[in-house]
Formats: sequence, C-alpha cells, structure tokens
Amino acid sequence: MTDLRQLLGIRYPIIQGGMANISTGMFAAAISNAGGLGVIASGGYSPDAIHEQIRIARDLTDKPFGVNLMLMHPEADAIAALIAKERVRVITTGAGMPGKYIPMWKDVGAMVLPVVPAVAPARRIESQGADGIIAEGTESGGHVGEMTTMALVPQVVKAVSIPVIAAGGIAGGAQMLAALALGASGVQIGTTLLRASECPIHGNYKDAILKAKDSDTTVTGRNIGAPVRILRNQMSAEYIKLEKSGASKEELERFTLGSLRRAVFDGDVKTGSLMAGQVAGMLDEIKPAVEILSELYESCIEASKAISAHPALQVESAGWKL
Repeated sequence: MTDLRQLLGIRYPIIQGGMANISTGMFAAAISNAGGLGVIASGGYSPDAIHEQIRIARDLTDKPFGVNLMLMHPEADAIAALIAKERVRVITTGAGMPGKYIPMWKDVGAMVLPVVPAVAPARRIESQGADGIIAEGTESGGHVGEMTTMALVPQVVKAVSIPVIAAGGIAGGAQMLAALALGASGVQIGTTLLRASECPIHGNYKDAILKAKDSDTTVTGRNIGAPVRILRNQMSAEYIKLEKSGASKEELERFTLGSLRRAVFDGDVKTGSLMAGQVAGMLDEIKPAVEILSELYESCIEASKAISAHPALQVESAGWKL
C-alpha cells in the first residue's frame, strides 16, 4: 500500500478538490500549510489568471500544492502547457481524458492524478502513464458520475496497480477510514472545506452549506449527459422543470450561465449554483482549515481503534469460530 503522505510530501493523506471559482492560490496555500495538498482550480480562470494564482500560492507556502485542469476548459491546451512550464509538482484533472498531456507533464517531473467516475477510464489513464487515480463517487459536489464511492473505490483498486485516492462523501474520520479499508491510499475532500474560514466563497453560500440537511442536494443535467450535484434552491427546481419539459442542452446551458459565480461571489442562494456534496448535511460549524484537516485525520485514527473493538468483529465471543 502506497503512503500518500510520502508520495506527495504532505502531513496528512488528504487532497483538496479543485473547485472552480473557489480553489484559489490563497486557499490552496492554506490547505497545504494545514498539512494537506492544496489544489488550484482552472475552472473559471484564464491561463494568465491561473499563472497569477500559482504565483500567489508560492508566495504563501513552501509546501507542495497542485493545479487541477478541467479538460473541458476552452483553453485547456494553453493551461496544460503553462502548468508544465511552471513545473507544478502535482496535477489533477477532471471532465475528460488527459493522455495527450501526460508525457509533457511527466517530462518536468509532475505527478499526475486524474479524477475518474468509473473503472474503464481508470484503466485507460493508467496505461497513459498516470501516477495515481482519484476515484470520485456520485456523493460528491459538482460534476458527478453514477457510481457511489463505496462501490467505485474497491473496483478501481482491483483494476489498476497505481495508488487510488477516494473522493465523494468524506467529511468525517469514519468515512475516511472506510475509504482506506476499501484500498485507497488517501482521500480527496471538497464540500467539507467549503466551511473553512479561509474558503473564499460568499458568507451566504457558507450559511447554506451549514443549514443543509441530509437530502438537500440534487443532481441537475443528467438528461444532457452533464450531471452536477448542487444544493436545492429556486434555480435547481426551475432547471429540473426545464429538463423534464425537454429543453435542449443549449437552452439549459444558457439558463445556468454564470450561476456558479453568482453563488460564489455574490452570495445568490436563490438563482446561484451552490455546488455541494451529500455530506453537506454533516457540517454545522465554520472552522480554520488546520482544524478541519487535523480533526478528520485524528478522528480516522480513533475510528480505527474503535472498530477493532466492535462486537461484530469479536468472533469467538459470539460462539463462532472461523
């Protein structure tokens, strides 16, 4: 089993998800300084803006950090070249296959960790030279696949020989322990970091996360092959109504244009896209990133100790022998 801490040079086996318009250089640096791997998002940024965010992160931390390339970005080629030129240590990718960029990134010593929602792309990406796989379940916020983390992670672990990082539905120590028990080398988290005091989203967005209940997320865009998990609000209700009426992909894209920025920067919780995973219902307090990461890791260790004493694992005390 690979130790993600040694592989990435971090204190905790925890990666921050690259969340569009949210994962800035400042936020990534805060996560890296707190012991995880901070990741700058490319979604919502031009190549020049990403270059500036990398500079900001380097000014604020001497710890490792990464950049996430959203492969559907219209300037993906330019961004891929930029992060190679800047010799970013870790590159994560999403929404596509990064194969054509991997040789360029590996030539400058980067570690490449693509996000996948299923086994088939995990196998293909391994054959293209990726250093690890982030297997993300449908419980996560933002763009999602169909498989749950519990079902996806062990199948990806079985299918590939490189390290697997679990993502989706992880906000507590027991969930992190479950991911490790399934064979993951570490975890990627996103929604639970939205309540970090350093997270740059609008206060209204944070309040919505903290008020969310267990079933307060929904998935939009399934009918057009672009599923996105968000908190339920006026926008999601109207979007789903349009989907059911047979609206085209273009109509739906126009309807959501700028909705994430409205949520993140303007605090519009009615017509904004409040991307969040199902663990939002577990979150009820704003905390510094260093506390969120240390509590997650320490509670994972405590959960591992507690599970060993679980009655169901005491075979002989139940009158049975294996």
